[in-house]
This record gives sequence, structure tokens and C-alpha cells, in this order.
Amino acid sequence: MKTQLDKAIGSKLSSDNTLCTDAWRAFSTYEKSKGLEHYRFKSDGTERVKGLYHLQNVNNYHSQLKGWMQRFNGVATKYLDHYLSWFQFLDIVRHRSDNVSITKMLVDSCLLPINETYQSLRTYSL
Repeated sequence: MKTQLDKAIGSKLSSDNTLCTDAWRAFSTYEKSKGLEHYRFKSDGTERVKGLYHLQNVNNYHSQLKGWMQRFNGVATKYLDHYLSWFQFLDIVRHRSDNVSITKMLVDSCLLPINETYQSLRTYSL
């Protein structure tokens, strides 16, 4: 399990990060091997906040993503990257409602070649 965690999040963490997780034991093993500061929150919801640290942003984002994905009645794994990029793009531009931003977004989205991936869209700036 430690290898899978390292593959999924290892490249995004440094010793400056604080890992905030639920009480799943694999996270504790992982954080000890990486020398990370770690805050564990119980899944029963009795402890939701430790000072500045909490899981509510992650839980909220996950809830929004699940709700948004339901409309598609399942997606093929090979296209999951595209759906995640689409969701993130919509999340980023959600607060932009002026006509210039909307027009630019529509024009720019038509100019993107079909082979764009999550990685390239993630770093795209409007």
C-alpha cells in the first residue's frame, strides 16, 4: 500500500508539507517513512479540525466532483483524465462571470487540440 500511496501522492509532497488524512492506517505508515508531519482525523466525525488543519476542503471538493460525475452515468477509465480536467476547468472559471472572460474561455476551448490532458490543462492560464 505504501508503494501505491507514493505513486499517487509522493511527487506532490515534501518535508515542508503536513499530511491531513482520515484514520486509515496506511497513511500513518507512509508519513513515518517519508518524515512528514501528519494529522489524523477520525472517520466518525467527532474531530474535524486541528488548528489550521482540517479535511473539509477535500471532502467538499470530492462531494462536488461526485455530484458532477453522476450526470454521465459512469465514464470509461481511459477518458477519466479528460473528465477531471473538464471539472477542474469549470471549477477554476466558476467565479468569472464577465463577458470578456466567458468569450475568451469559449474561444480558447475551441482552439485546444483534442490530445490535451489533465497535466497540460492544469497548467494552462487564462
